[in-house]
Amino acid sequence: MNYEEAVSYIDNIPKFTTKHPLEHTRMLMERLGNPSTGRKIIHVAGTNGKGSVCSYLDSMLRCGGKSVGLFTSPHLIRINERYIINGQNISDEAFLSAFEKVMEMVRRFVREGGDHPSYFELLFLMGMVIFDEADVEYIVLETGLGGRLDATNVVPHPLACIITSISRDHTEYLGETIPEIAGEKAGIIKPGVPVIYDGHCREASEVIRSRAEELGSPAYELLPSMYRRETVSQEGITFTFDCQGAEPVTLQIPYIADYQMMNASLAYFTMQCLREIHGISEEGLTQGIAKAHWPCRMETVLPGVIIDGAHNEDGIEQFIRTAAHFAREREITILFSAVCDKKYEEMIRKISEGIRPARVVATQIEGSREVPAEELAEDFRKAGCREVYAQADPAQAFEQAYAMKGDGMLFCVGSLYLAGELKDHISKRAKEEKNAQL
Repeated sequence: MNYEEAVSYIDNIPKFTTKHPLEHTRMLMERLGNPSTGRKIIHVAGTNGKGSVCSYLDSMLRCGGKSVGLFTSPHLIRINERYIINGQNISDEAFLSAFEKVMEMVRRFVREGGDHPSYFELLFLMGMVIFDEADVEYIVLETGLGGRLDATNVVPHPLACIITSISRDHTEYLGETIPEIAGEKAGIIKPGVPVIYDGHCREASEVIRSRAEELGSPAYELLPSMYRRETVSQEGITFTFDCQGAEPVTLQIPYIADYQMMNASLAYFTMQCLREIHGISEEGLTQGIAKAHWPCRMETVLPGVIIDGAHNEDGIEQFIRTAAHFAREREITILFSAVCDKKYEEMIRKISEGIRPARVVATQIEGSREVPAEELAEDFRKAGCREVYAQADPAQAFEQAYAMKGDGMLFCVGSLYLAGELKDHISKRAKEEKNAQL
């Protein structure tokens, strides 16, 4: 089997299996020899900001000279993006090698009457094999969906558990209320293991704090009063982090969104709590924060062009705060798409009222969750936007929006799937331009 065949096999798993209990994942891990044993693992759950927090942690550890494996989801363009070793996506050869090793075990397991692992379960198992074979010291581990029942929750003794901001998303799986969702996320907390969490939502904080007390786990709450913005520009934000009992420190992040201050602070706070374990200098930590890179989260991809993967209520509200700041001085063009299981009508209404964009180009993401571009465009018109266009092809939609933005700013938002397609298009676009100059 080659790489393309392996990816095709994985992509088709949802058609013949379902999610399994954690005991199933534990059995499979045991059959692989428990490859995560002996690794220093930081486990991250939450609704928004998980990937960003993971990227800050990864960057700080690497700036401190540590070998690091980073496991995140979803991928934007290629499945290899889920596995990063010391800042680099793994090769197709390493991916295929891990797939074959895991599948050899899976075939034996199924022949003996066991159930085939789910899509995410298999990817997680592969990740643990990949990081074991690379012999990394640290693993930064992002949950897939939820926390309590997530396949990653079989890791028994992480160094720390982190819970990022919590809001309503995936309510069909995690519950309708904030306390219900917080309870699922708090399911990653382990007895005696410190938990560092975003404390801006009182309802969520109470659930997390209560669970930590039950398990005898030290709990460290990140409050909004602990970080303060100093400067902001299209290049990023400088802010002060001030934790009681420690000297205030100035941190720089290469992002323009205020919410990234919280994500960076959460990661930095965690590393302060673990200082006796990692021993990284203050300079290493601040450099790591400044050098962190997490694609499609308020990422500047071209001058005046921002891609943001915001795709739920809280994410869109945070996006609007950032875009509205620049709308005071610059004309804003929006490129938008969404999938059908998101509350896209509400997203569109909030964007239209909160930013009042000069123009909108709506596009669509092909697949079973597709919403036609013209339907999205009509929703923008109903929300009061006057200059609205529909272009079904995302690449053509980007070129149209980019040509229209002029001296203003173009924000591409609404779906991680859209973000991935645009990143791929912009990469190909840059290669074509470079070749034309040769």
